[in-house]
Amino acid sequence: MKKHLLLVKDIVQITGITKRTLHYYDKINLLKPTYLTENGYRLYDRNSLVKLQTILFLKEMDFSLQEIKDILKLSKEEQKQLLKKHSQTLWIKKQRLETIITALDEYVSGKDIYNIRIFHDSSILPLQEQYAHEAKFFYGETEKYKEFERKLEELSPSEKANLLSVFEQNMESVFRRMASCINQSPSSEEVQQLITEWKSNLEQVMVCDSEILACIANTYKFHNRFKDYINQFSNEDLADFLYNAIMHHINQKKG
Repeated sequence: MKKHLLLVKDIVQITGITKRTLHYYDKINLLKPTYLTENGYRLYDRNSLVKLQTILFLKEMDFSLQEIKDILKLSKEEQKQLLKKHSQTLWIKKQRLETIITALDEYVSGKDIYNIRIFHDSSILPLQEQYAHEAKFFYGETEKYKEFERKLEELSPSEKANLLSVFEQNMESVFRRMASCINQSPSSEEVQQLITEWKSNLEQVMVCDSEILACIANTYKFHNRFKDYINQFSNEDLADFLYNAIMHHINQKKG
């Protein structure tokens, strides 16, 4: 004949929960034993086992023990409604975790952090927007940068997005070709042609004079966020090379 009451060791064997955890649930009044013998043994009936299994289920659903205590006080229908909402929360977490895993894999495989979509759908701004704000911080007081901002304000959101997308693609193309010339002198004809193309790309969104070009060159060389972005296109210090090439271009114009 099967026993109607279960000892702690029986509960441990049936569920896999530890004795210590079961005692803790008793201590916090989450799961009290059905009976307590005179010599201190805890005894549990089948209903207590079912309740424990529910607790373990809810714990796996990422609820805290306090939340589980509150849920167990609800009716079955109220529990179902709450769990439906919780399911939506878990799906959002699942999607977020998938984004994090993808970003982690991309970073480990060598993709630059600038191009990893880790902060999208987050309260943290995407890195491209962070860089844009950082650029404004460093040389946003110049008249040419203000002119650039005014031009952007005249565009619709879709026009602005398209302009910046094309601008970014063109810049990356120049950086990649510049990387292939990194063993040349910054003053070489091929490098300076690329600097002229780089400047032409900038002039699609702003008027570039020597002041703004020098600001950008200094940003590439001396500010780590931009330096890291530029250097993703080469195994060497492309940012420093670009700085020297841009400064040569500026000095040549002055001459």
